[in-house]
Amino acid sequence: MVYNGDDALPLVKGVIEGLLDKQGEQILKLDMRRLENAVCSYFIICHARSTTQVDALAESVELLVKRETGERPLHKEGLENCLWVLLDYGNVVVHIFQEEQREFYRLEELWADADTELVEENNRN
Repeated sequence: MVYNGDDALPLVKGVIEGLLDKQGEQILKLDMRRLENAVCSYFIICHARSTTQVDALAESVELLVKRETGERPLHKEGLENCLWVLLDYGNVVVHIFQEEQREFYRLEELWADADTELVEENNRN
């Protein structure tokens, strides 16, 4: 299923919960819906301090999203080395970096025109 607009919010919520459950760091939600050339409605970006934690974050997101929404990623990349894992759910794309890779690629800066929200543990529902 491909989400659009506000239909993606339950998926976004599940992704964020999965990242918070495994202590994903500096979780950003980028709302791309108003951008003309956006590839999806939302990017969710975070980082981890080790490849083990990157893998745990990806697994947590997949399990929680499947349980809460019934959705599975349409495409996954990066699980071989866990430096940068991408989980593509259609209109929601999740980027889980190891800290050094996030600093190097600065993906959030490439999409600086997006509405960006820093997600914190105390914002959890």
